[in-house]
Amino acid sequence: MNYQQIPPEELKPDFGENATIRWLIKEDDGAKAAAMRYFEVRPGGKIKPHHHPWEHEIFVVKGEGRLRIGRKWYDVRAGDFIYVPPNTVHEYINAGEESFEFICVIPLKPTVDEDKPLEC
Repeated sequence: MNYQQIPPEELKPDFGENATIRWLIKEDDGAKAAAMRYFEVRPGGKIKPHHHPWEHEIFVVKGEGRLRIGRKWYDVRAGDFIYVPPNTVHEYINAGEESFEFICVIPLKPTVDEDKPLEC
């Protein structure tokens, strides 16, 4: 399929602003280990600070963003890839004038036993 065949879902206000998610591959599709999602953060948008007991693998497809992992901020742009460890507080901000778009792969099950925020 093409990602554009999946309708974007607006993020809930407590999770993000001016941003959408498309669930490209999920357990319902037969995936056994991981899900793939496509995020679009429009200019002025963000995904608010949060954490969870699983890691993320991110690949930036388009635009520029600022990504906080723990206490450190990273400037990212198309072509960059990022690893977010489990339980680490993280957030995403569009830092440009075009959409900041990225693929995010997550495991279908937690990768650590505890769900507690880390600010490393």
